[in-house]
Order: sequence, then C-alpha cells, then structure tokens
Amino acid sequence: MIRLKWAVKSFAAACAAVALMAFGSGGALAQSKTLKIIVPYTPGSGPDIISRLMGEQIAKAGGPTVVVENRPGGGMTIGTEAAARAEPDGGTVLLVANAFTVNMAVKRGNFTLANFEPVCNLATTPMPLVVQSSSPWKTVQELVDYAKANPGKFTFASGGPATSLHVAIEVLRLATKIDTNYVPYGGSGPAINALIGGHVQAVWADFPTVVSHLKNGTLRALATSSPKRIPELPGVPTLTETGITKYEAEIFYGIVAPAKTPQAALGSLGTMLTNAMNTPEMKEKFAQQGLFPDGRCGDKFGAFLRDITADYERVTTAAGIKPN
Repeated sequence: MIRLKWAVKSFAAACAAVALMAFGSGGALAQSKTLKIIVPYTPGSGPDIISRLMGEQIAKAGGPTVVVENRPGGGMTIGTEAAARAEPDGGTVLLVANAFTVNMAVKRGNFTLANFEPVCNLATTPMPLVVQSSSPWKTVQELVDYAKANPGKFTFASGGPATSLHVAIEVLRLATKIDTNYVPYGGSGPAINALIGGHVQAVWADFPTVVSHLKNGTLRALATSSPKRIPELPGVPTLTETGITKYEAEIFYGIVAPAKTPQAALGSLGTMLTNAMNTPEMKEKFAQQGLFPDGRCGDKFGAFLRDITADYERVTTAAGIKPN
C-alpha cells in the first residue's frame, strides 16, 4: 500500500512537471512563474472559492504561483473587461460563470466571445427550483396550476435580475403563460431567506446554496434544469422530464484567456487545470461545495460557450430581459 501511494504521488508530480515545462513556453509566465486569475466576483463567492482551491492545488503540484484578483462590479463586466485588455501571454486568465454569457446575450459590457480564448470548463452545479417543504406543491405542474388559478399572486425570486437563475424562471413562465411576479435579490442566499420567511413562494437557486436546506427538510426541490437527474437528488425530475418544456442549463465555472494567447500556453493551461481537477483531493473539495468537475477544454468549451450564449439571447429577447 505504501508503494502504491508513492507511485501515485510520483505520477502526479511528473504530470505537473510536464505541464509546467510546457506552460513555460507560453510567454511571460516562463520568467515570472505566476498565473493571475481575475475573478469578477466578490471574495468568498463561489467563483472566488473555486479559483483559490485551484490555485492551492496547482501550487501543491509544483506549478506556478496563482494570484487571485477580485474585480467585482458592473454586473461582472469590470473584471471581464480588465481581462480582455490583459497581455495575451498566458499569464492572465479570467474565471467565468453564466453571467459572462448572459452579459453577452443582453449586450451588457464591451466584450464578446471574440475577445477571449476558451481554456477549460472547471465545474458545474445544478439549478433547482425550490419551495418551502410545507407548501402544497409537490410538482412543478402543481405550482403552475396554482399560478394559473391565481394570476398575479405567485412570486418567484432569484439572486439578481438578468442572471442564469432569472432566465430559468422566464423559461418556465414563457412555456406555461403564467402571470407571476418576480423579485430579484442580491444573491441566492438572500432569496432563500425570503423564501423561508414566506415573502416569496419559490426560488430558482444554485445547488450549493440550498443543499443543506434540502437535506434537513426545510425546502423541497421540484425540478432542476440539468440535462439529467443528479445522484444527490434522485427523486427530483429535470424540467425536460416534467414535459412542460425542454430546457437544459446548469451553472458553470470556467477559465478563458485574452484573445490571441498562444496555443501552446492555452494547451498547457488546460493540462495544468485538468490535472488539478482530477486529483482526489480536489474532487472531494468540489463535492463539499456542491460542485461537479467538468473538464471540457479548448474547442469543446468554446462550442459550449457559443451555444449557451445563443440560448440566453433567445430567452432574454423573448422575455424582454434588459441589462440593468
């Protein structure tokens, strides 16, 4: 057993060394051995936590020193625009989530996908539609039926307007033609507090925010917008499974680099990130946060970004969602 552990550690170290040597050909990092991750979110947020976890793992594997620079504000456009202007030498990357693509869909911010190179999608997390466990609704259809019978009296909430969570609510509203109210909050946490306090009837939330409430029975999940059911919520159908509408979306956390970053640097970044994600330690830490490793890199991640941006543009246009 001791020999096996030594062999695994040696293999991981070798992988990290190969990635680091390749990464050195990308430009400025060859001299500085520092990687800056611009995070357009506040410290302590999900994207910030992921960036710091990845940075710690990369450093443990002998990779470059990772510096996380929080640049929140402007609906995530301030940090995004700063990353777009960064030197494309492989030494600066941007942590992106759904707001990155929603912003492009509603034309908020001075950037498009052409300003960036896709590196890797790090992780995803489901978006469940939740209600109080004491509520009368056991299914999405029951909720819809109530809303139809009581036009203008049902209130949805989510963490912020013009977000992926708001878009999911609008998808359901457009598909069912229900007349409802929408209340945006400054994050999923405040929205869930409002739900528990009885101020709203349902919240479309991110899984990490509600997992403990689902486990202790405070909240009930009616559906997720994931492509398939997740093992952690085996009894909860996907929105597509309900037959109400076909819609698939999850919260994602990925890395992009400024446009014109050399392909050698992009490839090396991808190798370094996937090596870090595939360690048992990182998988355990992701699981603790309610995250699921993804690992799509390069062209596959680029295609994903194009598709989800197009989907958001279609939905936000139909729902009349404007940049706030």
